[in-house]
Amino acid sequence: MLASSPLDEPESIVKYHLDFRPALPMDWRLLAELDAWRTVLFRLGLTGCDPARYGGLAYGNVSRRLVDRRFLISGTQTGGLDRLSADHYSLIIDFNIKMNLLVAEGPIQPSSEALTHAAAYQAAPAVNCVLHVHSPELWRQALNLAIPVIDPSIAYGTPDMAAAVQGLLAKPAIRVIAMGGHRDGLIAMGGTVEEAALALIRPLADAIRLDKAEMEPLSGCSTLPRHES
Repeated sequence: MLASSPLDEPESIVKYHLDFRPALPMDWRLLAELDAWRTVLFRLGLTGCDPARYGGLAYGNVSRRLVDRRFLISGTQTGGLDRLSADHYSLIIDFNIKMNLLVAEGPIQPSSEALTHAAAYQAAPAVNCVLHVHSPELWRQALNLAIPVIDPSIAYGTPDMAAAVQGLLAKPAIRVIAMGGHRDGLIAMGGTVEEAALALIRPLADAIRLDKAEMEPLSGCSTLPRHES
């Protein structure tokens, strides 16, 4: 189980420098697949808004690469909405990890985790989708599921977090990463939106199973019905 961290900060805090220009929303056809899977994540509770968690702030964000350094990402504090429209997505035009800078445009400012998404796209040309979610089960069971865990001293949304993600992505097999200093936070990546989503959903079932095994140890009595001869 991951230890509690002093870096449990609200998801809404933007730590990068943002050059943002208001603009019309992107063509929905560029967003339809990403948004469909984002809806699945919302229904699974991997994005959302819970008054009992994170100070009641929304959590979770999704993105997909377009071309070169450009990518689409859900806007700040949209994680708690059950339905998104094109007005809820921002276009990242360019970024500089070392300078902690993002250039974006659209009807809404990008998520506070946009710099981490940018780092993944820069480090792994084969990655075309990044999903940031919150899952208490996956976060608790990360080590047991062989999911790499970023040092808890590294805060989310910072150049240090971006560098840590890029270092892990030097290993091509890694597709899910737990953020040790960002409670319940994980990111998943894939060549397609579906691949990134399934990289989360498959281990989520295993994490739930492990959680239940820890909380409900097997008793000496079987609950299976006996066969009567």
